[in-house]
Amino acid sequence: MKIHFIVHEAFEGAGYFDHWVRERGYLASYSRVYLGEALPSSTAEFDCLIVLGGPQNPATSTAECAYFDSKGEQTLICSAINADKAVVGVCLGAQLIGESLGARYESSPEKEIGYFPIKLTEQGSNDIKLSAFESTELVGHWHNDMPGLTESAVVLASSDGCPRQIVCYADLVYGFQCHLEFVAAQLPALITHSQNDFSEREKHRYIQPESDILNAPTSRMNKILGDFLDRLVVAYCENKNRRTLV
Repeated sequence: MKIHFIVHEAFEGAGYFDHWVRERGYLASYSRVYLGEALPSSTAEFDCLIVLGGPQNPATSTAECAYFDSKGEQTLICSAINADKAVVGVCLGAQLIGESLGARYESSPEKEIGYFPIKLTEQGSNDIKLSAFESTELVGHWHNDMPGLTESAVVLASSDGCPRQIVCYADLVYGFQCHLEFVAAQLPALITHSQNDFSEREKHRYIQPESDILNAPTSRMNKILGDFLDRLVVAYCENKNRRTLV
């Protein structure tokens, strides 16, 4: 399996995704756009595209952030979906998936920063790729916005602060507004970048103190993310084999 990551910022890296790739012996490649690295020229370069988060939103222009090409990323995402690749978006990445399919991102009802529970919907409880999830799971959050929904999109999980935490756009295409990939090592840099948010913590119901975020365990959410990814790979390989036989 060849996994390609789009990384928007040094302080918001792949986290547990990197561990999962190494543990499974897969091949990883990266477009670190904040360093000026190019997006893949062809979807033939990967089996799975993982688009990570960042402080931008899909409407951010190159005038506002020179290295973030929202339209270019959306074009790649759409091409990957049309080529039957597995596609996973996290936070900004989830919003970009929706945008690539014609669904505009929206502001979340609440800003969420820290660890708060998500709850599976009925459809989420019936999605085999989320079989490792309990009906309620404590996971990471770091967002103001949420992904748009296409007519065929299915919301698989929500939180008290945001109704669109996990969205299935197609059998191989999933958007996570929440952050199951967080690991302890990456959080100090993310906190440092977000000092303005913490200075307004009293204005928001769902922003935790920095110390609570730094001390929260991540192993459970990392484990269920790994199980989801394993099941996504199985579905991708089964689909690829079917196409080969036709």
